[in-house]
Amino acid sequence: MKFPQSIPVSEIAEKYKAKIIGNPETLVEGINEIHKVQNGDITFCDVAKYFKKSLESPATIIILNEETECPPGKVLLIVDQPFEVYNNIVLSYRPKSHISKTLSDSAQIDESTIIEPNVVIGDHVKIGKNCHIQANVTIAEHTIIGDFVKIQSGSVIGTDAFYFKKTNETYKKWQSGGRVIIGDHVDIGAACTINKGVSGDTIIGAGTKIDCQVHIGHGVEVGKNCLFAAQVGIGGKAIIEDGVTLYGQVGVINGIRIGANAVVLSGSGVSKDLEGGKTYFGAPVVEARERMKELVALKKLPALLKKLDR
Repeated sequence: MKFPQSIPVSEIAEKYKAKIIGNPETLVEGINEIHKVQNGDITFCDVAKYFKKSLESPATIIILNEETECPPGKVLLIVDQPFEVYNNIVLSYRPKSHISKTLSDSAQIDESTIIEPNVVIGDHVKIGKNCHIQANVTIAEHTIIGDFVKIQSGSVIGTDAFYFKKTNETYKKWQSGGRVIIGDHVDIGAACTINKGVSGDTIIGAGTKIDCQVHIGHGVEVGKNCLFAAQVGIGGKAIIEDGVTLYGQVGVINGIRIGANAVVLSGSGVSKDLEGGKTYFGAPVVEARERMKELVALKKLPALLKKLDR
């Protein structure tokens, strides 16, 4: 999530009563969770054993709850509750938006796009040319949709990220400051859900086709010309490269990468990175030819055991 303009870190420190370690005139460009952070961004950490990861990340400003040595070129902000400060910064630049009418006054929709009845479109949504949004679709705030996109009935685009911080007593919700960006010529089936990013963007590449009842988690990056069949589920921050095919009921865990032009057959579970250009099957997945050999061998096992008994 990038801010509208750069600000000195001293302004943030003053607002949240943080102690600064480092150059107070350092400019802040945005805020991001550790997985998506870039140079100029703020991130946070409140567990000492993970300080090193934050300090060695691309982040320029790190919010911590203990003083520690500040690496060159970084700035530390020391507060009692880093997570609360992080959430409040996100909220200050992306305040909660409550839909009060079916079409927000701030939405921008090309006149060639067809919007059917009972579609709800939130604040700062942009929809391009020659799109077709079917009845009962909800498009949440800050979603950007390209040209020639079709979204079928009952889908919800831009739901909150399913992202919580565990405490001793409960779970605290991370504020969703990201967006959903949908490229040109994307088709999205009925009853699909696409989460916005926590602080970065969820991206659906141009030409990708998505069947009904597919869920795409927060911060997922889907490449161009992918094909997802019904009931596919993709965990947060997964990266799906160009031309990937996921057949029905494939599950993809969070944070993994599937290489370009890979094919994952129906009912498979993807729990690790997959090399592109190959076909996979099973749970957990392996190359389909290897899994088929295993299944053939397994089928022969009862006869082999009888032979050994004799």
